[in-house]
Amino acid sequence: MLPAGGMGTKNTTAPTTLEKLFDKNKPIPLILTLMIVFTLGIGSGYLLWGSDTTVAANDTADNAPLTRYSVEEGGNPSIGPADAPVTIIEFSDYQCPYCQRWHEQVFFRLLQEYPTQVRIVYRDMPLGGHPQAVPAAEAANCANEQGAYWQYHDKLFSYEYDLGKDAYLAYASELGLDMTNFSECLETGRYADEVAADLEYAQSLGVNSTPTFYINGIFVQGALPYENFKSLIDQELAGELQ
Repeated sequence: MLPAGGMGTKNTTAPTTLEKLFDKNKPIPLILTLMIVFTLGIGSGYLLWGSDTTVAANDTADNAPLTRYSVEEGGNPSIGPADAPVTIIEFSDYQCPYCQRWHEQVFFRLLQEYPTQVRIVYRDMPLGGHPQAVPAAEAANCANEQGAYWQYHDKLFSYEYDLGKDAYLAYASELGLDMTNFSECLETGRYADEVAADLEYAQSLGVNSTPTFYINGIFVQGALPYENFKSLIDQELAGELQ
């Protein structure tokens, strides 16, 4: 479920699941049953990871060299050692359910299992259909003023209070931020231009969905499982990618 405008109360509503498409007590022709199962299989895969794909070394024809794009970090927040051999630049949206899933299932594992080898840079790409994406990104930048970007980033993706003004204030309060400065930052839209610039830059690269990643310049699209990222990172660290 996409986070709605927050009211400052904890979100205890579990994500919705697919409703039953037919009554299992009624007989259904075999061919129709197989069609339904096939459709559900495709649909569940789409809901889980989206329609995006990744680029991996073994996907290239005849071991052709991978394309490495020159992607700027733009002074955006990063986590991990400055001299890490692998830099992941992520274009993401705080109201994107796939971005939130990647954060929960992949982000923390990468930091834990590659503590000295991976650095992650976060760049905002608020999508037009997500009304809280821009305010959430601005709130994260306000938290960054007080040295709490990544703690606030994790709070936003927790959806504990959903997203919305009251939620942004609640997260800041829980982190012990200076609320006067934080509130002023939000009210004045201090980082509106910075968030807009990130979005414009993503679009100039041709990025059209979130999350999108560049791993040492190698394009990867979609909230794919940890194993996909691990495979590419391990090959990169082993010098196996051309």
